[in-house]
Amino acid sequence: MVLGMPLREQVETFADDVTAPATGWGPARWDERSGICVGVVNLRPDAAQAMADRVSEVALDLGLTVGEPGCSPNILVIATDDAPALATALVQQSPNAFRPRYSGAARRPSALRAFQSSDSPVRWWHVSMPIIRETGQPAVRLPGGDAPWIPSWGSRLTSPITSKLLRAYVIIDIDQAEGLSFSQLADYVAMVAFAQIDPDADVSGFPTILNVFDNPTIAFGMTDWDEAYLGSLYGAEMNQRNPNAQSGAVAALMFRDRQRVAGDDEVELEDADAE
Repeated sequence: MVLGMPLREQVETFADDVTAPATGWGPARWDERSGICVGVVNLRPDAAQAMADRVSEVALDLGLTVGEPGCSPNILVIATDDAPALATALVQQSPNAFRPRYSGAARRPSALRAFQSSDSPVRWWHVSMPIIRETGQPAVRLPGGDAPWIPSWGSRLTSPITSKLLRAYVIIDIDQAEGLSFSQLADYVAMVAFAQIDPDADVSGFPTILNVFDNPTIAFGMTDWDEAYLGSLYGAEMNQRNPNAQSGAVAALMFRDRQRVAGDDEVELEDADAE
């Protein structure tokens, strides 16, 4: 952990640094109404199924629905021995799939260029859409469509609009992932599939699976810290009009979770001392 930093500041720093939503919008989440479907390509059939099962298990833990066998994947995991070439080919083949032409779809073009040229063992890209919370309908004008009708309820601080994830591309460089166990790799993939993680965030001071490539002994799977972040991301009330306030809501919920766990640990220590 970050030495000398109070718990609240640790949580807020992590949430602020690690979250990388679409430009101008707050964090996006998978919508429980549409659910997720995991596809894994270029691994042995048994390994691909195990990877899909683990990612789907995390989805269920987050309260999401999982598609039946044969569903159309919206989380696509691809293993390759040349990740930059594959990423570049995918973007060049379908540029609008990675940066659709509407507000709130994805990060900046510079981030997409970094996705293609990165030398990271795992790279990821999310596509999202602002939607009307009550109906799930698009809250932005889509190419060739009419302007959406936005409900009038809300205030200067709250909004009827939220962002949902539509697609996640996760590309694994097999050669660079060689030093990890399968469970470590699968949990890393799950972490970046369910949250818009900034690949450039400095998380070295936190107990997260995101550090596993730098230190394979730091975690054998997703940590309590990771689970607290994802649980808070999917449990927080995202009705704030200010995107920064939405990230703050995630941090506040995560802080309460970590504070409760710290309190439980203190109680257990006191009980052990009494015995």
